Amino acid sequence: MKITPQCVAALTWTLSDTLGEELDRLDEPVEFLVGGRDLLESIEAALQGHGAGEEMELHLEPERAFGDFDDQLLLLEPRSAFPAEIEVGLAFEELPPGCSGAAQPERLYFVSEIYPEHVVLDGNHPLAGIALRLDLKIHAVREATVDEVGRGSLGAGFFRLEA
Repeated sequence: MKITPQCVAALTWTLSDTLGEELDRLDEPVEFLVGGRDLLESIEAALQGHGAGEEMELHLEPERAFGDFDDQLLLLEPRSAFPAEIEVGLAFEELPPGCSGAAQPERLYFVSEIYPEHVVLDGNHPLAGIALRLDLKIHAVREATVDEVGRGSLGAGFFRLEA
């Protein structure tokens, strides 16, 4: 079976930046819903018509991957609004009371820096602004079930960060 919209593809990959630094490796196949919310549109488009056993290398510029870095998504919030055990990398779906309210709804904000008087939050995807190389292998392809199509995802959320 070849990959078409509304099917399930089992994939492995190595994700690197353009300098060759490995950012992520998926060694065991994971199923993704093609035509849902599991994969970036650019990856889905490249997979169309390919089948099990095929490998491909994709080069994704930021606008085809996680977007350009947007400094408007950086928030400077008072340190007193956050718990004492806050650490860099912690994600917030909703900001605590006492914050500015400038956060965009349905966006995750990550703590990027902590200072004595304030905390810097970043609403960009951690890979925003980075050109990527994705070495993919397709292990299996099958038709998606009605339930899978209805959910729009198999739950494999690497490529989507949603609140």
